Amino acid sequence: MPTTAATARHTWTNWAGTATATPADVAAPATIAELQQAVAHAAAAGLRVKALGSGHSFTAVAVTDGLAVRLDRLRGIVTADPATGLATVLAGTTLHELGPALWDRGLAMPNLGDIDVQTVAGALATGTHGTGARLGGLGTQVAGMQLVLADGTLHDCPADELPAAAIGLGALGIVATVTLRCVPAFVLRAEERPAAFDEILRDPATFDAFAEAHDHAELYWFPHTRRLLTKRNDRTGDAARPLPRWRRVLDDELLSNTVFGWANRACAARPSLIPRVNAIATRALGARTFVDRSYRVFATPRRVRFRETEYALPRVAVPQAVAEIEDWLRRSGERVAFPVEVRVAAADDVWLSTAHGRDSGYVAVHQYVGADHTRYFDAAESILRSLGGRPHWGKMHSLTADDLAALYPRFDDFRAVRDRLDPGRTFTNPYLRRVLGD
Repeated sequence: MPTTAATARHTWTNWAGTATATPADVAAPATIAELQQAVAHAAAAGLRVKALGSGHSFTAVAVTDGLAVRLDRLRGIVTADPATGLATVLAGTTLHELGPALWDRGLAMPNLGDIDVQTVAGALATGTHGTGARLGGLGTQVAGMQLVLADGTLHDCPADELPAAAIGLGALGIVATVTLRCVPAFVLRAEERPAAFDEILRDPATFDAFAEAHDHAELYWFPHTRRLLTKRNDRTGDAARPLPRWRRVLDDELLSNTVFGWANRACAARPSLIPRVNAIATRALGARTFVDRSYRVFATPRRVRFRETEYALPRVAVPQAVAEIEDWLRRSGERVAFPVEVRVAAADDVWLSTAHGRDSGYVAVHQYVGADHTRYFDAAESILRSLGGRPHWGKMHSLTADDLAALYPRFDDFRAVRDRLDPGRTFTNPYLRRVLGD
């Protein structure tokens, strides 16, 4: 029985070029029934099975040499109830599509990340979190999930499995649908402006004051400077006042993408330019304030390709982490053009959430794809691990199952659910063997 819409063997590469796969077969089911049939047929043939989302994870979480399942045709909202706030969506729906579709139904997701090209299933699987001192990541919004298991069964996760399935790493089965807890549609007042480093990152108290003062707070520190770009997004009852089109094109397309891409290419060829370029960048991105639909404020276009590692720390440790990264850059002579991103999240009870059991701060370091990231990422990871950090599941890191078991109190509980739902390891791959064990 054929399992694919297109069976030609081909090579798949993720967005950042950090993971590549040559699956034996590719399926593109248009219905959940077709998804069940494709998975069951592949598993019976002894093939491993992995779902491909948008490829925006920096890890090899989606790599397979067996059946790769493309979910592009499983998109859209199945049901949405403004009275309960529950919306069930197909797994291949992108966050970019979901925002306006929910808005049309009077609903919104309470928190989102700053990139919206991911599929719902992929964003959940890798622990996408957004920012907000009183808000959890996307995994905390999961109220239900349907998985296709190796024998083709459509499995409705009971309540006691949802803390595992909400951030499941693709290890439990192929996600068919997700039911999300949404909120009434809302607008955000966005204030973006430069700030001095010590205004916010001087110590834990100043950082906490910044994080707690806003519904969604984040900042970008430009290495080799003492300057930050801050984003302070708050819910408001004001009428929408979007950015004029010319300003959006100037800031988000020309400066943040086109010019930033040129600058990174130049800096990759001549790293000595980086301190001067970063100093200019902190002044080129000026202050702006606007009010718009939540999903439009959360996400911005990212067209300059980069690599990234990100760790979740106890929130109190964030200023120390950034200070130690700054000190290492000074001592090492390493030059980095990409800003360091800092966000926050409230403690939650999702088993593999990076914010499990503790209020968290996130420190993310990036490097342009045209520059070597190895030395910088190794140093940053060492610093962040020493402060109790947990790596973002979708970002580059070196940890193994033994390392991770010590960081997650419910790690063995997650593995027990995996043993029950995928005892034959149909949905495993080398990355999952490294981070979860056999």
